[in-house]
Amino acid sequence: MAVNVTGCESKKAQEDYRTENYHYKELGDKIYVFSPDDEVEKVQAILDELWQKQETNQFGEERYCVYFLPGEYDSSLSIKVGYYMQVAGLGYLPDDTSIPELNCDARWLGDDSNHNATCNFWRGVENLKIGSNTVWAVSQATFMRRVHIEGALHLHDDYGWASGGFLSDSVVDLATDSGSQQQWLSRNCDWKAWIGDNWNMVFAGIEPGKAPVGTWPAKQFTTVDEVEEIREKPFMVFDEKEGLGVFIPNFRTQAVGVSWQKNGENLDKEQLDGKFIPLSEFYVAMPEKDTSQTLNDELKKGKNLFFTPGIYELDQELLVENEGTIILGTGLATLRPISGNACIHVTASDDIVLSGILFDAGTTEAAVLLQVGEQADATEQKPEKQKNTNADMERSATVLSDLFFRVGGAIEEAPASVDTCIEINSSHVIGDNFWVWRADHGAQVGWDLNTARNGLVVNGDDVTIYALMVEHFQEYQTIWRGNEGKVIMYQSEIPYDVPNQDEFKSHEGAVNGYASYCVEDEVETHEAWGIGIYSYNRDAVVEIFSAMEVPKKPGVKIHNVCAIMITGNPGITHVVNDEGKPCYRAGTRQIITEYIKK
Repeated sequence: MAVNVTGCESKKAQEDYRTENYHYKELGDKIYVFSPDDEVEKVQAILDELWQKQETNQFGEERYCVYFLPGEYDSSLSIKVGYYMQVAGLGYLPDDTSIPELNCDARWLGDDSNHNATCNFWRGVENLKIGSNTVWAVSQATFMRRVHIEGALHLHDDYGWASGGFLSDSVVDLATDSGSQQQWLSRNCDWKAWIGDNWNMVFAGIEPGKAPVGTWPAKQFTTVDEVEEIREKPFMVFDEKEGLGVFIPNFRTQAVGVSWQKNGENLDKEQLDGKFIPLSEFYVAMPEKDTSQTLNDELKKGKNLFFTPGIYELDQELLVENEGTIILGTGLATLRPISGNACIHVTASDDIVLSGILFDAGTTEAAVLLQVGEQADATEQKPEKQKNTNADMERSATVLSDLFFRVGGAIEEAPASVDTCIEINSSHVIGDNFWVWRADHGAQVGWDLNTARNGLVVNGDDVTIYALMVEHFQEYQTIWRGNEGKVIMYQSEIPYDVPNQDEFKSHEGAVNGYASYCVEDEVETHEAWGIGIYSYNRDAVVEIFSAMEVPKKPGVKIHNVCAIMITGNPGITHVVNDEGKPCYRAGTRQIITEYIKK
């Protein structure tokens, strides 16, 4: 369904497209669009209702997106962001849309003394100015992008447990306080000061002098001065002349600081590096009417896809064959296979943008949920990869942003299952904020129920991932086979539910346990910064010989890696390969600051 909300000369004209319940007919009833001219009491009532519905709705099927048209909103308005909620402004710049207050607390588990945010997943906020101190107490599968916070940012709720997270392209006027956060990646951000360190805090592309001082072992800080190559996530805007559309940022190289400011001053709309694409060039998908066939038909026509909130049950893979295709989900739009198929298969070689989607394994086992590129024949010799040149950089990478994967927990009827969640076979791919999760709680969860072998497999060369989080899979969490791979911040927990050691041995039974992060022996070049791997052997006494397994070659470089035993039964014996001390007691943290073999 093409959306024809275009040709608007003013925000007032745009009102004609809204229903009385603040929906656009063309976008369905799970997307709300508010204006500064709306009655604040009515807007607040809807926001409160959404929070009451979504605050504890961890495995529910409801999905929502709340958009705010540009302008300044009433000072009494207060927003809370619950499960499967996305809140965003529709301006070209964060400061175009000013709201007074937005928070995500961690009180829903019922213990006001705990403030436990370790299950505050699946929510996001972007492209807003927030006029007060902000509590953003979240863990994995969340995003805060392109925001301007006029106060301080607290990444915890009163120092309760938290296991995040991801912040990018954002400015905080006062301090950012990580508090009790176990790990975090801040990419291309600015703040007055950073407060706090815990297990693994990583900073990439921060303005000089703004990243906190110190590094391992005295501090748990890892700093990467520049972001070698990045393309910020697309975002919806309302243009007064063109109507609704999607702004697609261009690539930045050697990026430092936010994309929408220069020397601390906001850019004009015309100065932004990117392009506006009207929504009429997207097919707007809705779960109640669309099937795999209708979506594939639109992709074949050359349409981009815009997924409105909801759960899409797919009986065949969506095939992305056209270079330049943009697929953007909003409100944690969820794709679920029902016939043992993949959800999306990208065959186009480059210049694909895929953002804002939750991939949910179905009850018929699939080989993979997302496949990027074709898998090479195992009998073919891999061609030698040349070092990147400027000409290579001009070739647009495929960019994967805010992609989350889940195996189990949400389907009551039967266990969910997959072999591997995401397989990247293409070269020159950028990932930006992944959580790949075999569920450790929820419905139909157990070692023989929600089965899944690996979380991520990378076969392509020149793949870079910022904020990679992979947890609880039954063999290696991450397998890397391509050269020139880079990871900036990795977080992983070994599965809790291993029933016995015999069920958890690698290398054809010769080695106890599976490392979380495995770079295979044929790889010549790989580099990673800020790695945290944790164990909680809840159900049996299990040894994991090594947290990380990599080739001992000069081109393989690991900076700041830690292994931690949270609790349970021992434990992790080494940090990288056969080096590093053991973690055999609850709370033990062992580190290697540099693993580089001459």
